[in-house]
Amino acid sequence: MNKNTKFLSLREKDPFLAREKQRYEQPLPSREWIIELLERKGVPLKMAALAKDLSISEAEYAFFERRLKAMARDGQILINRRGAVCTADKLDLVKCRMEMHRDGFGFAVPLEADLGGDFVVYERQTKGAMHGDIVMIRPAGTDRRGRREGVVLDIVERAQVQVVGRFYVEHGVAILEAEDKRLIHNIVLEPQSVAEHRPQAGQVVVAEIETYPDSNRPAVAKITEVLGDYADSGMEIEIALRKHHLPHQFNEACLKAAAKIPDHVRKSDLKGRVDLRDLPLVTIDGETARDFDDAVFAEKIGRNYRLVVAIADVSHYVKPGDGIDIDAQERSTSVYFPRRVIPMLPENLSNGICSLNPEVERLCMVCDMVVTFAGNIKEYRFYPAVMRSHARLTYNQVWQWISDGIAHPLKPQIDTLYKVFQILQKKRFQRGAVEFETNETQMLFDDCGKIEKIVAVSRNDAHKMIEECMLAANVCAAEFLLENRHTALFRNHLGPTPEKLAVLREQLSLLGLRLNGGDKPTPKDYAELAAQFKDRPDAELLQVMMLRSMQQAVYEPHNDGHFGLAYDAYAHFTSPIRRYPDLTVHRAIKAVLAGQQYQPEKTWQALGVHTSFCERRADDASRDVENWLKTYYMQDKVGEVFSGKISGMANFGIFVTLDDIHIDGLVHISDLGEDYFNFRPEIMAIEGERSGVRFSMGEKVAVKVARADLESSKIDLMLVSGGSKKRSKAAKNTVKPAGKTEKTRSKKLSPKELDTLMNSGTKKTPTSKPAGRLKTTTEPAKPAKKKGVSIKVKSKAVGQTETKRKGRSKPKA
Repeated sequence: MNKNTKFLSLREKDPFLAREKQRYEQPLPSREWIIELLERKGVPLKMAALAKDLSISEAEYAFFERRLKAMARDGQILINRRGAVCTADKLDLVKCRMEMHRDGFGFAVPLEADLGGDFVVYERQTKGAMHGDIVMIRPAGTDRRGRREGVVLDIVERAQVQVVGRFYVEHGVAILEAEDKRLIHNIVLEPQSVAEHRPQAGQVVVAEIETYPDSNRPAVAKITEVLGDYADSGMEIEIALRKHHLPHQFNEACLKAAAKIPDHVRKSDLKGRVDLRDLPLVTIDGETARDFDDAVFAEKIGRNYRLVVAIADVSHYVKPGDGIDIDAQERSTSVYFPRRVIPMLPENLSNGICSLNPEVERLCMVCDMVVTFAGNIKEYRFYPAVMRSHARLTYNQVWQWISDGIAHPLKPQIDTLYKVFQILQKKRFQRGAVEFETNETQMLFDDCGKIEKIVAVSRNDAHKMIEECMLAANVCAAEFLLENRHTALFRNHLGPTPEKLAVLREQLSLLGLRLNGGDKPTPKDYAELAAQFKDRPDAELLQVMMLRSMQQAVYEPHNDGHFGLAYDAYAHFTSPIRRYPDLTVHRAIKAVLAGQQYQPEKTWQALGVHTSFCERRADDASRDVENWLKTYYMQDKVGEVFSGKISGMANFGIFVTLDDIHIDGLVHISDLGEDYFNFRPEIMAIEGERSGVRFSMGEKVAVKVARADLESSKIDLMLVSGGSKKRSKAAKNTVKPAGKTEKTRSKKLSPKELDTLMNSGTKKTPTSKPAGRLKTTTEPAKPAKKKGVSIKVKSKAVGQTETKRKGRSKPKA
């Protein structure tokens, strides 16, 4: 043996050592080498034993421990409760985000691509995990409904740091009842923080969690802020921001980076850009819009049309990894509340240099398309440009020009745009995209911040025209990235699952409707179904049933198409000011144009999960605020009577949308009348057992406001009139004389008359005559029955006659 042979230590055998040396002056073993060593050992190793094997010095041990914990956060390894390190793959673990349900169970959503889908996690298996936590899940078979079941093995990262809720004292213990009902257990408050802030019972407080819950004990937190009383002005937004953990204050690094961005386009910014400043691009938005991220232009070229969609070039100013980008990624979307917006970008970008304001130079990314007369996009190209918006137009203004033919210098261009829209819309119908008509409302406030009125917002063809232009650009962006094989976040919307499809078909068959397409219906089949019930009174409910049968739209790094829009590929390109996925699509397109690759700091899959989660979070927060404001608006209308339409129903009652004010309330099933009412889902109706009174979707009713509960944001109604009497078979078979209608009157007997009849040995039977008179017949008395006497009474709730038993005891003399 050669005595000069040098034996390398395990640390020196690291195949990635050269890479680590480039990054760090004193490199630690690489992550890949640590995982490989653990796999070779085949058993979990204590942290100290692993450090010894890798020749980690005492001075390096703290940094080595930090690396291992970072690997555990990323789901590469697991550090169990005994401090042993093991590889996640050996344990078949899946890194997930917990989404809890108010009933105690939750769903674990994998952060990496997982063909099996989400895991259902029951309360006994959560091990103290809270809503939003990042956890390691061990698969545990399937539950009785066939869903993948999982067990929380370890909590990698806590999502809940601060909790907002109501302060109460129960049995001498100060507790916080969280506003987010997905935090199912109350939180114990530190006595010292309670003594310091002195909140009153029922006030809204913010607390910082110090000790997280486990299987045996609750969470403990200390009060950091008392927001005030529940009904204070603006409290609903403050609660929503903290309840849904919406970032609403920009970090100092973000503000510093934003302050350095110029307020105008510099000459150096024009390098490599197409000059479109003379092209008459215009923005078309709502009257209250403040940020303008898209401009459009159209012209006729032979038989075809040129359509130009210019989008604000946010990616020029927001660089990957800088202070603005970190905050933008954390928010992922702008959140729109009544009277307030939480923007994704600082104001000097969203309303300034990135907004396509009129008559100023702005940088943009352009999708330049050629649309054929048949509605196909013959060709397209993307390029960075500089533009000047020639006008800031509104939807109503443009629609007035189109519908009334009002002359304007820009009218010819608008007419061309409208022609392109008609061509694209025709193609949309041929393609079979599902058309869903939603009833949108707008709240109008007075100077004191109170709702003055709620008005319906109607969508005209100007809205749809811009929508079609944006859809065309989004489809081109998706196709461009797929053709160039560049990964990006696609907007995927899948059709119905087999289980949801079976439920939908069963409901439709009971309503006399049919969905074609067999086991795999197409969007066109759905569109044909929607056309069948377009004019039915229960069209709104049927539309909801259709939507529920489909899966939720999400951002994913692979393309699965968009079922609702009937597109093979779809991505979001047109709103980078308010949506982070759009910003990443811009970066990916620019990378392709430059012959490069764009890779975000997070994995594409993790970024898709995060942005989808933030989108749902923003929607939930906006819905909470709107419901609270509507409930507050109805508080001084308790006792008033409104007309409305039945817009939904369940086994506990009917939902009524009030006319003119467009607010929903619930009439509990026990308040529908003097009868036992049952929900009959097969006919989508609620029906009385004896009276036969039926409440169906779309029927008009009159209701009285009984309660407006701010704590639950629910409005309770009482029925005043409504419901239709089900005709008996005998009545259906009776042929009435032509030109005559049947009239009936029923007499309600007073207690005195009833007592007289029962003691006189005779029975009076009210009958009906065409003239409306009451005929009395005398019959021999029959032996008394325990069931009492049957009489005809009027139902107080629905105004219909029904049979009611009066009394069970013997009559008094």
